[in-house]
Amino acid sequence: MNDWPEGWPDDQRRRNRQGRGGPSAQPEGPRVTRQVRRTPGGPQPAPPYGGVPRQPTYQDGPGYDDGYNTGQVYGAQGGGAQGPGGGGPYGSRPAPNWRRRIKWTAITLVTVLVVTSVATYFWADSKLHREVDLSKVIDRPEAGKGTNYLIVGSDSRAGMSDEDKKKLHTGSAEGKRTDTMMILHTGDNGPTLISLPRDSDVEIPTYKGSTSGKTYQGTGRHVKLNAAYAEDGPELLVRTVEYNTGLHIDHYAEIGFGGFANIVDAVGGVEMTIDKGFKDKYSGADFKAGKQKLDGEQALAFVRTRHAFAASDLQRTKNQQKFLAALAHQVATPSTVLNPFKLYPTLGAGLDSLTVDTDMSLWNLASMFWAMKGVSGGDGTSMNMPLAGSTGGNLLWDKAKVKSLVNELNNDDKVTVSGD
Repeated sequence: MNDWPEGWPDDQRRRNRQGRGGPSAQPEGPRVTRQVRRTPGGPQPAPPYGGVPRQPTYQDGPGYDDGYNTGQVYGAQGGGAQGPGGGGPYGSRPAPNWRRRIKWTAITLVTVLVVTSVATYFWADSKLHREVDLSKVIDRPEAGKGTNYLIVGSDSRAGMSDEDKKKLHTGSAEGKRTDTMMILHTGDNGPTLISLPRDSDVEIPTYKGSTSGKTYQGTGRHVKLNAAYAEDGPELLVRTVEYNTGLHIDHYAEIGFGGFANIVDAVGGVEMTIDKGFKDKYSGADFKAGKQKLDGEQALAFVRTRHAFAASDLQRTKNQQKFLAALAHQVATPSTVLNPFKLYPTLGAGLDSLTVDTDMSLWNLASMFWAMKGVSGGDGTSMNMPLAGSTGGNLLWDKAKVKSLVNELNNDDKVTVSGD
């Protein structure tokens, strides 16, 4: 039987016998099986010289196509190779593993949060000015329950330009004095904030000089409380407060004029309700009654004003308490804490201008501000040191009430003593 289609020349047949394995010198051509579908209409034309003959189409009955001619390797009809699930050349995509995605998203977020928190901690810790050494304070009373902070606002003008001094109405006096002094007690019965009027009459006790190391014997000398700071700085101020109250001071924090104003501006201002309007040419205050937002310049004028009030120092301490509590509340709001564009400028402004004791940690500092927020939220008590009159312009403390107050603080009891 002739294996090749009729009409092919003999020499063409001989050329295409390669690979047949017959006796001829040329290999035999491929056998055409019974499934070969010949082109209708008679013999096929010979391919061009040197060309390859058209490959036959394999079929098994009418309409059969095993896929090789259409590219359907796996036999699926409709064109294109498809996997078991259809829907694409390599099969449908598997359903997403949401549990796995959520797991890795959570891990990524936690990792970013931890890294950011650690970096922020070390950045903030490096900016703290730990300059006050309370180990230099001698003859200290025993520590009680809870924690006591001495918070001081000084009239330091360090780092302020002449333009800043003029804008903030600070003057240009040399040295530092204390405009604000408060004791903040934190414990199990909520925070207690006690203002110490700068004109309080106190006795300067025996103390060791903070720089000279020399011991200066007490002579029973009475001065205004802010004079202790002016005489030998924070260490003598702490020593004087402890001696005249019997309360152990655990930590010290001080901020100057410029730093205070910068914090207020960084946080976007502080909302306050002023009960009665007042003006003071010395501090630059000019306020009307009602709710309003104070910027840094206005806030500094508000807490410094004393000449506009009859009971100058007492009203000023009340204003200071009110504002500082509102400031702490504003700093602790989600709009500040969760907004890095507010949080980091606020932290930077505060830490750059804050001076603390050598044992103060960021945790202690955060606890102090959180306690201030508690006072603002009504979870604590704010008061002035109980007074019993005045002498020579100095305000006298009510010794009996002060003793009861200190006992309650040392035992971390609920404060029942009231102040002016």
